Amino acid sequence: MDTVAQVISPPPRIGMLGGGFMARTHTRAARLAGAVLGVVGTSGPASSRTAAAELGYETSAVGADFFEERLDVVHVCSPNSTHLDHCLNALDSGSHIICEKPLATDSSAARAILDRAEARGLGGTVPFVYRYHPMVREARARIRRGDAGAVLTVDARYLQDWLLDAEDDNWRVDSASGGPSRAFADIGSHLVDLIEFITDERIVALSAATRTVHPRRGGGAVTTEDTVAMTVEMSGGGIGSILVSQLAPGRKNNLVVEVAGSEESLRFAQEQPEELWVGRRSGSQLLVRDPDVLAPDAARLCEVPAGHPQGYQDAFNAFIADSYAVFAGQRREGVPMLADGLRAALVTEAVLRSAEQRTWVEVEAL
Repeated sequence: MDTVAQVISPPPRIGMLGGGFMARTHTRAARLAGAVLGVVGTSGPASSRTAAAELGYETSAVGADFFEERLDVVHVCSPNSTHLDHCLNALDSGSHIICEKPLATDSSAARAILDRAEARGLGGTVPFVYRYHPMVREARARIRRGDAGAVLTVDARYLQDWLLDAEDDNWRVDSASGGPSRAFADIGSHLVDLIEFITDERIVALSAATRTVHPRRGGGAVTTEDTVAMTVEMSGGGIGSILVSQLAPGRKNNLVVEVAGSEESLRFAQEQPEELWVGRRSGSQLLVRDPDVLAPDAARLCEVPAGHPQGYQDAFNAFIADSYAVFAGQRREGVPMLADGLRAALVTEAVLRSAEQRTWVEVEAL
């Protein structure tokens, strides 16, 4: 059986834009996939040199000098407002891209990135990495096989508490750096991508309400939302409810998706990623990750034997390995591509439009 641990040959030489948590996560995954860590660039020369030393890159560069390097893949892990320019520059220099979500702060910019990649004949992916938990793939396989029946309802949430207090601040709070949406673009996009990935359906219409609980943070006015609640209609006729919050005390990364089909329900909780709850009228069971009994695509992502827990970094490692494989011309199942990043931008805009107009809106198709 093929596994995601197989190293692509020849290994790609990569560049990293950013030096924070996500850049470190990307770097660990890239190193495991066999990539050559070429160049890293952050907000300035000094911080770039520090990042190169700490993360193990050959060199550092900023501005135009970064894109003078010969790079097979550029990882964009910089603030959201920089994604458009960084992605276009990388593509124009002949590099594939892996761009953190949101791909861009609006759909027109996201579409421009997708169009440029297609025009250059280059690839791009977006880290909707929760797709890479094996039990997510198992849920998707059961729905695609028809085991769950028709999708009737979806109940999903993504709750965190890291911005609970008014004193908590981050660059994402500022719309000039993070874009017009914060909570939804940052974590709600993960949730919607996972719903659509598992169900193999689209959200076609929604009604959303947003709240900015703390009008000021860090001495400045806040123009992005802290919480989002929404009702959705699915392309197959089902309906659902979604709750997103970065102000839920005690919740650290509480992503949960429960899909009720006409035959069985499926529940995945990211904080217990080794399990998938399967509910039936005649009885329920808790499936535990075991490659010997999972669907082939789920088993492929099992990098360690049953009973040895896999988590977030493992999912990220698999995503990066698959991205490199796709860029090398290989086929991989379920890789989140640039079109998925554009899709997230369109859903985000629908959420903001619905909240502003206080009405149902349709989600624009790709």
